[in-house]
Amino acid sequence: MIYSESLALLTDLYELTMAQAYWRSGTHTKEAVFHLFFRKSPFGSGFSVACGLGTAVELLESFRFCDDDVRYLSSLTGNDGKPLFDGAFLQHLRRLELGCDIDAVPEGTVVFPQEPLVRVRGPIVEAQILETALLNVVNFQTLIATKAARVCLAARGDPVIEFGLRRAQGIDGGLAASRAAYVGGCAGTSNVLAGKVHGIPVRGTHAHSWVMSFDSEMEAFRSYAEAMPNNCVFLVDTYDTLQGVRNAIEVGRWLRSRGQDLAGIRLDSGDLAYLSIETRKMLDAAGFKAAAIVASNDLDEHVIESLKHQAAAVGVWGVGTRLATAYDQPAMGGVYKLSAVRRPGEPWRHKVKLSEQAVKVSTPGVQQVRRFERGGELLGDAIYDEERGIREPVVIVDPLDATRRKKMPPEARAADLLEPVFRRGRRVAAVPPLAEARERTRRQLAMLHDGVKRLMNPHEYPVGLEEGLHELRTSLVLAARGAAGR
Repeated sequence: MIYSESLALLTDLYELTMAQAYWRSGTHTKEAVFHLFFRKSPFGSGFSVACGLGTAVELLESFRFCDDDVRYLSSLTGNDGKPLFDGAFLQHLRRLELGCDIDAVPEGTVVFPQEPLVRVRGPIVEAQILETALLNVVNFQTLIATKAARVCLAARGDPVIEFGLRRAQGIDGGLAASRAAYVGGCAGTSNVLAGKVHGIPVRGTHAHSWVMSFDSEMEAFRSYAEAMPNNCVFLVDTYDTLQGVRNAIEVGRWLRSRGQDLAGIRLDSGDLAYLSIETRKMLDAAGFKAAAIVASNDLDEHVIESLKHQAAAVGVWGVGTRLATAYDQPAMGGVYKLSAVRRPGEPWRHKVKLSEQAVKVSTPGVQQVRRFERGGELLGDAIYDEERGIREPVVIVDPLDATRRKKMPPEARAADLLEPVFRRGRRVAAVPPLAEARERTRRQLAMLHDGVKRLMNPHEYPVGLEEGLHELRTSLVLAARGAAGR
């Protein structure tokens, strides 16, 4: 467990100023429903991979404001130089215990725009304060898991190793990236701490500095083989790549004479298509057909796809910077929106947020996602209000274009995606091992149409509001626009 201490202050200040305002106005007894979702998949992708729930659970289980937190908050001042927070409110925070119901899609689930990944239902102060931390964790790890899934799709079944720690966004970013990359499909990581903390297989051999520290490449390879005979993947491009392969083959023969074997070679520069093809010929001719060719050097899904089209003979892909930093899209656009409020014992009052941009008009209700599948293929997802139920037959309406509708086949199998994680602040479900989440990613991607998985200009997977929820949303939007116009 990484987060053994409370991180309740891992939040934006406005969450706490709103919390005090709720408390002072007497509305802190209200219940609220918030949903965490995104409006657009990253990287131009046709899908995303939900990730970060396990980390979020750790944060939530230790959620509390400790004495140091309260002392710090009491030192903050407002524009008049007086304390920003009321002392009685800070004592309220000190006594606060998580009392929310939290539902979430399991890690490794393929997800799409507008669908809730997490639903928080409970006392409005607590539900509000959780916003920033949940977004921080789920946004980043979903971003990286999605990138990893795309990279693994491009690799077409070849193992992908995440190499990005040294260029990741700090210590926590490096750990989170390794975790999410594994969920997204990577076979291992170079990050040893991630291996210890998360149980991810670790991989790695030597760098150019090892070769340069000796008088010759041959001496460097031989010395490494003597020291680490069961971990010999030689980096061959320090000086002359193909000569490096010849040297690796010679040391490989020496290893065989001592009962070990050459595991492979790594290419880290140059024309990876040409060099891998020539290297494969050399290794096969020398009897090292099982030796792997590992490629690295600023790889991502587009470079790997191009190398595959060029018939590159690479068997393992080491992907670092562009995976761990989500190269070309540095952030996931996840948001956290209020959709219903009520006083204890009263019915829910549905809420919508208006906007000049249609994509930013929020969806009301206590939302759930029902996924339809037939013959091992995912057909579409219906977002519906759990309190109101779902109409049969199920028709989904595009939230951005009400003329686009799709009827779900009555014979299709259906399952709801959001599953209970916390009830009244107590965890009610185990967090599955990362290997299980990784397998879920693999299984769900296999059920997704190839057009949706296309790296460029993917087909749009059908997601919409169930008809009843669409009608509720429309009526609330019209009423709100009418009220605003008065």
